[in-house]
Amino acid sequence: MRTLELLAPAKNLECGLAAISHGADAVYIGADHFGARAAAGNSVEDIRTLCDYAHCFGAKVYVTVNTILYEDELEATQDLITRLAEIGVDALLVQDMATLGMRRVALQQVGHAPVLHASTQMDNRTAEKVRWLRSLGFTRAVLARELSLEEIQTIHEAVPDVELEVFVHGALCVSYSGQCYASQHLFGRSANRGACAQVCRMKYDLVDADGRTVVSDRYLLSMKDLSQIDALEQLADAGASSFKIEGRLKDADYVKNVVAAYSQRLDQVIRRRKDDYRRASWGRVDYHFQPDLNKTFNRGYTHYFLKGRTHDLPTMVTPKALGEFVGTVKDVRRDALRVTGTAAFANGDGLCFLKDRTETAAEELLEGFRVNRVEGNWLYPFHMPHDLRRGMSLYRNNDVAFEKTLSGDTAHRTIPVTMTFGTTADGFRLTLSIATGASEQLSWSVDTLFAHQPANRPQEENIRKQLSKLGGTVFETKEILIEDDARGLFIPSSVLAQLRRDAVDAYPKALHDNSVDHAATVDQQAEDAPAAYWTAEYKKYPYLYNVSNHAARAFYAQHGLAEVAPALETKEPKESVVMQCRYCIRYELGFCVRRGGRKPEWHEPLHLRLGDGRGFRLDFRCDECQMNLVAE
Repeated sequence: MRTLELLAPAKNLECGLAAISHGADAVYIGADHFGARAAAGNSVEDIRTLCDYAHCFGAKVYVTVNTILYEDELEATQDLITRLAEIGVDALLVQDMATLGMRRVALQQVGHAPVLHASTQMDNRTAEKVRWLRSLGFTRAVLARELSLEEIQTIHEAVPDVELEVFVHGALCVSYSGQCYASQHLFGRSANRGACAQVCRMKYDLVDADGRTVVSDRYLLSMKDLSQIDALEQLADAGASSFKIEGRLKDADYVKNVVAAYSQRLDQVIRRRKDDYRRASWGRVDYHFQPDLNKTFNRGYTHYFLKGRTHDLPTMVTPKALGEFVGTVKDVRRDALRVTGTAAFANGDGLCFLKDRTETAAEELLEGFRVNRVEGNWLYPFHMPHDLRRGMSLYRNNDVAFEKTLSGDTAHRTIPVTMTFGTTADGFRLTLSIATGASEQLSWSVDTLFAHQPANRPQEENIRKQLSKLGGTVFETKEILIEDDARGLFIPSSVLAQLRRDAVDAYPKALHDNSVDHAATVDQQAEDAPAAYWTAEYKKYPYLYNVSNHAARAFYAQHGLAEVAPALETKEPKESVVMQCRYCIRYELGFCVRRGGRKPEWHEPLHLRLGDGRGFRLDFRCDECQMNLVAE
């Protein structure tokens, strides 16, 4: 039986707590420095609070330390990793190989340390790479978003003892993660340093070698958002064990809605396949709303390359959220519009539509407006949009009623507990038992001293009443068992209440005593690490190793890399590949001859041009089915 984990993002403590309470088995969160989302940092104390709450449900907390590190940051990073070990973080997501030695130092100083997960920033797309990571002590690899089911299965079959984490929902990077330097090249803002300027969400012209504009003024690199909610079972069967939701810059409402939707779907899979799979955490969630992924920020959804190469991956007309389709414009008046459809509207709803393209090339095609008043199917905007026409499709990207629902009490997670009340030689004992897996139990007991006295009247009803008062705790009563030798004895309500409180308070220690530390195993694997697997692409462009400090440089030299070039962030080559993409503009436009497309009418090389004239040359690697962007 394999364990499946729903992994949720946490921008802050509020989001992390919401993720756990809505069904996540784990959360990933950034500390105050060195995470690949520089705007999403949290104090160690907040992460400690999140750990304490998550661990109650057997859920885990992973901290992102996945930027490349500069020389003057090594000491601070070591201090951070040591403090994260002290508070009981379960894993570190890393990119920079200097962190391997830092984890070892933390283990020596603290006595235990988080396991290592290889961030997707390490460009994990082959079985050879994952096998090498395992040899270094990594217990998990976060795979590239671009992989198909068959590729995931190939990796799992080749390296079955490494956990495979796959993205299932959220924003898509057009480049293989860790191999995008476009933001650094244009703006000095490194994606490998958590400061991406989102070059892929910008508007470009596609220009051929003769200077002819092939495509004008489009978001040619802006991908739709990922949604694999209908493919969770297929991903599990392929070997994925962790399903990752993107969104460490998203708010708590986003987390609640998406986590609830995926958690419920994953539970459906496990109920159907209970002999094959189980959830990674425990507890029961009562939801007080119906999740709806269409009502959460999205640019339209795609499976990306899950089932092979397909068309319609980008959202070329706008990088913004279009929202859910809510109807068609039937009539337009001076100050109102009438909508056909079944959607209900509320004052304050945000709607948008795609305008007909005009001669003004730079004009945005998406226009939005806010509803001021609703009268039946007539909507009165704050400002009536000039370009709205009959027959246009309307989309809602801000649902006031749904937002109000999410702002309230939307879910409650508890742990069903069986309580067994009995006697000891000189008092009473209360034993609590919870299910921590398909057939696994965790039990612990507390005792109290109280002389045995025959009861004048039946005690069972009061015992059950006092022990079942679990409000304000993570527990709910599943069953209360009273042993025969305790039934005829007197025990005051106050003693029962204290016994119940002591049992609840003893839960964290019971969890700790039952936990397993994998540190020794991981370090032994690291000692036996073989030479690395170096790809031809990495040999040609050695800056792809993202080495920006002496410790990482020494690591690669030790593992057989003869020439270690500095990271592009520290010394950019004259000509550099600044983005590697499985997505291909030529294929998307229908001009991939290898895959049955039309013969292009343009002359290559093609170039992407921003409005200020800067841009990139496109290098089509047809033998690898890959498109590279080369800095000019």
